[in-house]
Amino acid sequence: MTAADRVRSAVAAVTDPELRRPIGELDMVREISVDGDRARARVGIVLTIVGCPAAARIEADVRGAAASVPGIAEVEVEVGVMTPAERKALTEKLRAGRPARHMPFGPDSLTRVILVSSGKGGVGKSTVTANLAVALADQGLSVGLVDADVHGFSIPGLLGIPAGTQPTRIDDLMLPPVAHGVKTISIGMFLRDGESVVAWRGPMLHRTVSQFLTDVFFGDLDVLLIDMPPGTGDIAISIGQLLPHAEVLVVTTPQTAAAEVAIRSGLVARQTGQRVIGVIENMAAYTLPDGTLIDLFGSGGGAAVAEALSEPGAAVPLLASIPLSPALRQGGDAGEPIVGGGTTDAAAATIRELAAALARQGRGLSGRSLPMSIG
Repeated sequence: MTAADRVRSAVAAVTDPELRRPIGELDMVREISVDGDRARARVGIVLTIVGCPAAARIEADVRGAAASVPGIAEVEVEVGVMTPAERKALTEKLRAGRPARHMPFGPDSLTRVILVSSGKGGVGKSTVTANLAVALADQGLSVGLVDADVHGFSIPGLLGIPAGTQPTRIDDLMLPPVAHGVKTISIGMFLRDGESVVAWRGPMLHRTVSQFLTDVFFGDLDVLLIDMPPGTGDIAISIGQLLPHAEVLVVTTPQTAAAEVAIRSGLVARQTGQRVIGVIENMAAYTLPDGTLIDLFGSGGGAAVAEALSEPGAAVPLLASIPLSPALRQGGDAGEPIVGGGTTDAAAATIRELAAALARQGRGLSGRSLPMSIG
């Protein structure tokens, strides 16, 4: 193997951070030569589009990969852009024979689709969803996250995605930004400067959610989480029509008022054919350093929702009881989900345990739910 061949092999293994595939597999590597006298490698690569947001990282990774080859002392990287024909070939390869605007998450898909719902706002549903997505990614799963709460979108902020970040477009493919290992899409990524409110009704909401599921290229996912809007409105009905086979997690707080409303979201999901796989109780009692137990929002709401949604022969478990946590709130405000760090916070530990249990459940025979309880 020549020096140029060794450099090509190293460079080809560099992963595109948006497509999550080696650039050699994506036909992004061009001419490579090595000047043996000067130990200098010249490497040519092409990016998908002009202004590719991952350009600097890809160039740096390519330079590092080439420099890691024994005998190479200097690296020169030439960066170009794919031709329209090359982009077309790439999009066809990525689709793997599937037509454009195809919804890849149907009943035959290997991706597990989990909706995270709540009966009312303010119960921490989006914070739980964002942290659960990151925790699942930390389990080694390929995770996508759709922010379907169009009117109250918050997922980009919770994951620390900078304002103004948009999906990368390769012809008619949209590549979702990746944050903390999670591929994410939200209506907040499409608003013009100065916009912060979405005032849409049924048809526009349905179209938006449909496009998130068809036009956004997530690639091969193990799990797709969908952060649902609170309540039982248009989007819940639309997703029920688009994804009748999806599983549902219902989030509530311990208080009776929240629990009674949360039950309704589970019942509506069940009416569309979706299956409620469990209840998550958020803002549960927490323990002070002196051992005092503080239950600001009461107790028992999660268990009550689980019992109300259970049917003969099909119990709905209380999967997790997440204690009230200032660190969880602070992480959300900072865009740093606390499950991704080494914190010993009880809420973070509970969500990590929930993610591990869901990951094990997903590996069960025929994808059948396994009873579990964490808290």
